[in-house]
Amino acid sequence: MNQYVHVGSVQVAKQLKEFIDRKALPGTGVDTDQFWAGFESLYTDFAGENQQLLERRETIQKQLNEWHQENQNTGNQETYQSFLEDIGYLEEEPENVTITTENVDDEVALQAGPQLVVPVNNARYAINAANARWGSLYDALYGTDAISEEDGTERAGDYNPKRGEKVIAYAKQFLDDSFALKEGSHQQATGYAIDGGELTVSLSNDQNTSLEDGAQLLGYQGAPAAPTAILLQNNGLHVEVQIDPNHPIGQTDAAHVKDVLMESAVTTIMDCEDSVAAVDAEDKVLVYENWLGLMKGDLSVSFQKGGKTMQRALHPDRRYTGLDGSEWTLPGRSLMFVRNVGHLMTTPAVLTTDGNELPEGILDTIVTSLIAKHDVQKSGGNQNSRKGSVYIVKPKMHGPAEVAFANRLFNRVEEILGLPRHTLKIGVMDEERRTTLNLNACIQEVKDRVAFINTGFLDRTGDEIHTSMEAGAMIRKHEMKASTWLNAYEQSNVVAGLSSGFQGRAQIGKGMWAMPDLMNDMLEQKGGQLKAGANTAWVPSPTAATLHALHYHQNSVPVIQEQLAKETKSYRKEILHVPVAKATDWSSDEVQQELDNNAQGILGYVVRWVEQGVGCSKVPDINNVALMEDRATLRISSQHMSNWLRHGIVTDEQVAETMRRMAKVVDDQNAGDAAYRPMAENYDASVAFQAALELVFKGTEQPSGYTEPILHRRRLEFKQKLGKELVN
Repeated sequence: MNQYVHVGSVQVAKQLKEFIDRKALPGTGVDTDQFWAGFESLYTDFAGENQQLLERRETIQKQLNEWHQENQNTGNQETYQSFLEDIGYLEEEPENVTITTENVDDEVALQAGPQLVVPVNNARYAINAANARWGSLYDALYGTDAISEEDGTERAGDYNPKRGEKVIAYAKQFLDDSFALKEGSHQQATGYAIDGGELTVSLSNDQNTSLEDGAQLLGYQGAPAAPTAILLQNNGLHVEVQIDPNHPIGQTDAAHVKDVLMESAVTTIMDCEDSVAAVDAEDKVLVYENWLGLMKGDLSVSFQKGGKTMQRALHPDRRYTGLDGSEWTLPGRSLMFVRNVGHLMTTPAVLTTDGNELPEGILDTIVTSLIAKHDVQKSGGNQNSRKGSVYIVKPKMHGPAEVAFANRLFNRVEEILGLPRHTLKIGVMDEERRTTLNLNACIQEVKDRVAFINTGFLDRTGDEIHTSMEAGAMIRKHEMKASTWLNAYEQSNVVAGLSSGFQGRAQIGKGMWAMPDLMNDMLEQKGGQLKAGANTAWVPSPTAATLHALHYHQNSVPVIQEQLAKETKSYRKEILHVPVAKATDWSSDEVQQELDNNAQGILGYVVRWVEQGVGCSKVPDINNVALMEDRATLRISSQHMSNWLRHGIVTDEQVAETMRRMAKVVDDQNAGDAAYRPMAENYDASVAFQAALELVFKGTEQPSGYTEPILHRRRLEFKQKLGKELVN
């Protein structure tokens, strides 16, 4: 049980207060008494309004439900839109919204590149993500299906020379495509040197050549006549051709190239939200401790791998000699954002005097900002933001009033911490329907601090289903990606960002590639997000970031955005196209297939969340394809099953039977995990299984269809159960 310390009119969990007093505050210049006085005032002034905003959500949902029940067969698009305007769901679009955000780092404003999202409570993952600013192209190609395993080029064994040849050929072709030579090819290179500020490339035909575009050469490491690395730049991203005649790979290469190092994850979101299972003060302190280590630059972790003890720490900046002989550096780590929780959840880490939980989002805002002040105050070295900014992604906001609330919250936190106005930059996730339809007005509310918008099609689909729960049975889940509303949503987000001046000042992002083992498919498909106007898109791993970086060399995002900026179309009509099935005459096999797929996905994720505290992981689907799952994917599946249950496509008994049968499948998929507790041995006693049932059977009652309330309660239940088992 948590012990609490009274701080004025609030109670703070003792371990949280000790962490802030002993670790977070020292070195920030913020006085302890000043901080806690500000902390109390923050809850006094903002907790009530936070609750009012949540009540407004529920009022609107009730109005939507009643309208759909009354107009299911008679309503049309015009009357529906008029109704949404009448209840304040659709707000008047402001004219000429222009953001004025200043002190934005180049990685956000100017560099287009991949973006990682990683649970910050896992120190090893967080360090790996921060270090994923640079990644080996050779390793990324060799270790994934980006290179086929045909003709004896399998990945089996320590090293397959035939596969290595294919990897090197692929990388050399990339160099030819992105850094063309005046004559010949990088495939023919026998040596690289710096001569008179230019790159000289010796070819196998005894001729010398140089870069077609000499401006792509930026610097080198080593001696000019025998460099150990050549630094190149294309479309704003850096590439390092590494040379070592003594390296096993370099020995086999005519030019002694041992690797091609790619600038990969330009930015990373350190996540306190969807990919994290943090349900009490103990969990929150772990989240904050890792964020503190990242901001101070001293986070490290030891772990066992292959029988050896491994150590991970943050990489230093990379040093080069410029063409004029000067010494300079490039960042060695990804620029880190932090994603706070949204407005919905409360936390037992902070209570009122009578024991009621207080909003978790307010806690995240002040604590993650306090911690980030360690970085803001750095004058050099391993800085995160070289412009003195803190990047906070704020998820799951519904409409302009909630965004305005976040802006005022940020203002107050800056005052408490002694930070200049708009030090705290905001990332507005466009993942709720009311935000999508009023995105320009949302941007207007934070025009002086917004640095990021994105489309999160997973959560957005969950909200689409829940918002229109009473409209009818939804189309099958796999059909959503081709639906009218989703395509319009993706386009509308880019139009809103570009029309309000995001180009050269802020990020426009796109969603996650959720299949971390299918890199060849990613290479074929994910480039489309750049062509749609995004200057960043989410990837599930450092390896995926390195491969996705190839798309940014193939496409000039500024050129694409300049073309798209000419578009001014409003997509409201298309976005309001509710994805209700026109006919529900699916065969019994099709219905069962949909149920099986959803149930297996729910159980596979929930069992790890509830009973192992894992908020994000590779979860095998019903076909044993590993998918990167977090609460957003769970929200879709549970809401879809609830919708079909609500409209009689399936029955309670059918859902329960499917869940029991799929629990056995998930048990088998996790048979190799010693920490795993099978659900099918005793369905009634399995906290995870009961949580999964509740997510579906109580899905229509959940606020905005969110899964957090049930997951948090069930996780706490399991932790208490585990504690009793340990005592006994």
